[in-house]
Amino acid sequence: MRKRYSLPLISLHWLTVILIITAYVLATMLEDMTLSPQKLKLYAWHKWVGISVLFLLPLRLLLRFVDRFDHRYELSPFEIKASASVHGMLYLLLIAVPLLGWLHSSAAGFSVVWFGLVSLPDLVGKDKALAEIFKELHAGSVNLLLALVVLHAAAALYHHYFQRDGVLVRMIPWLRKKS
Repeated sequence: MRKRYSLPLISLHWLTVILIITAYVLATMLEDMTLSPQKLKLYAWHKWVGISVLFLLPLRLLLRFVDRFDHRYELSPFEIKASASVHGMLYLLLIAVPLLGWLHSSAAGFSVVWFGLVSLPDLVGKDKALAEIFKELHAGSVNLLLALVVLHAAAALYHHYFQRDGVLVRMIPWLRKKS
C-alpha cells in the first residue's frame, strides 16, 4: 500500500501553506502603513495571493479525490472524525476567506485584477457599510483559518513524534516514519 500522497497533491498542499502565510504577512504589513503607492502595490499582491488560493482549490480538491488511499487503519474512530471535520472546515475556509476578501474589495469600490492581467468582476456594488461587514467577516474567517492551520499542524506533529504512525510522512516527502 502506498505510504504518501502524490507529488502534485503534496506540492499543492505546501504551495497553499506558502500562499496563506504570504497573504497573512502582507495583511499584517498593510495594517500600519499609511496610504502610498507601496501600500496599494502590497494590497494588490495580497489580493493576487488570496485569489490564487481560491483558484487553486478546485484542482486541489480534484487531486485529493483522485489521489485516495486508505489511511484509516492508522487512526482511531475519534481521530478519523476529527480529521475529517478539520479538513472540511479548512477547505470551506479556503473558499470563504478569499471570497470574503473579494466581496470586501468590491464593496469598498476597488476591483480585483488578478496579477494585473485578469480583471475579476465586482461581486457586489460599492457600499461602505457592506464593505465594513465583509472586512470584519474576512478578518474573522482569517483568524479561524489560522487557528485550524495551527491545530492541523499540531496534530500532524503529534502523530509524527508521539504516535509515530506515519501520518506526517504522507505530506513531507523527505521524512521517514519514526520508529
